[in-house]
Amino acid sequence: MVKLKSFIKGTYLSFMLLFLYAPIAVLMVFSFNGSRTMGKWDGFSLKWYEALFNNSNIMDALVTTLLVAVLSALAATVMGTFAAIGIHSMKKGRRMLVENVSQLPMINPDLVTGISLMMLFYFIRLGQGGTWSFVRLLLAHTAFNLPYVIFSVMPKLKQSSNMLYEAAMDLGCTPFKALTKVIIPDIMPGIVSGFILAFTLSLDDFVVSYFCQQGKNNLSMYIYSVARTKGVQPEINALSTIMFLVVLTLLLITNLKSLKEERQAALQQKKVSAKVH
Repeated sequence: MVKLKSFIKGTYLSFMLLFLYAPIAVLMVFSFNGSRTMGKWDGFSLKWYEALFNNSNIMDALVTTLLVAVLSALAATVMGTFAAIGIHSMKKGRRMLVENVSQLPMINPDLVTGISLMMLFYFIRLGQGGTWSFVRLLLAHTAFNLPYVIFSVMPKLKQSSNMLYEAAMDLGCTPFKALTKVIIPDIMPGIVSGFILAFTLSLDDFVVSYFCQQGKNNLSMYIYSVARTKGVQPEINALSTIMFLVVLTLLLITNLKSLKEERQAALQQKKVSAKVH
């Protein structure tokens, strides 16, 4: 019976991983296909990687995507962190109301968010084309990311003790110094998580970008426009493979670093226990 349960769990896990990663594996394999046609294998080739870096349209879209992702994540992280601190300092009833309102955009469909931002930009007559298109994208992604940063920072504030701020003030810190030297370092894991989440969501977004851009395509918009007219291009397979491998490498480095820190902490704890005994 135990072996049967173990077999079922292993089979379920295998099917789940296969379902998640089979499309990515297919994409990676065909990024090395010498043929432009997906259904035909024409030998191993790196020409699509070379074509990727020679394609100025893809490179422009990639640069725009990364710029918008980094800048919007930074802006949302700064505003979201201070907003979370302000919400946390409110009285209970008002705090619950404002917190729920701030998390409402996360529940809203992206379609509603995209259309509402588009209408707002038209209402305030924000310019179109060129630099203004980039500004529209940046503002839209910042507004889209802001609730997720607040959502990431709030749990760390709830875990933190209000006595830390009061103790810093009693020891002579100004309110701003207590905030920057005590509160923010204490909630830094939540801030970093919020930034990473905002950055990832910005890279992934299509719907909000579709309604808010005019003349400036990010990567998702470029892939959509090309796939609609010409089908999926092999250069996109190559780019997706590179992005997947970069994310996987960063994840492995982060996990190895965390594991190393845990081992060092455990070793230090053993040394302290040995000295005590």
